[in-house]
Amino acid sequence: MAYFGGAYLIMNLVGFIMMGIDKSRAKKRQYRISEKSLWLVALFGGAVGGAAGMQLYRHKTKHVAFKVGFPLLAVIELGLFSYFWAMLT
Repeated sequence: MAYFGGAYLIMNLVGFIMMGIDKSRAKKRQYRISEKSLWLVALFGGAVGGAAGMQLYRHKTKHVAFKVGFPLLAVIELGLFSYFWAMLT
């Protein structure tokens, strides 16, 4: 059970940090993190962190797919996390 919560926390930290790194690279016109990579992290449990990073860093907020998809995926992930957490405890 601890592994489940720990993995979820780590993926969300990764999603949050990746948004910050990509925003920093965008400002400096450097090589960017691909949108595919951002989505993969979100799909594997990092949507809450990714959505939080989007808002904090004001990054990808003009892209409709990100603006709608990340928060929607975050709500779904939180629901699934809560359900499985309740089942395991």
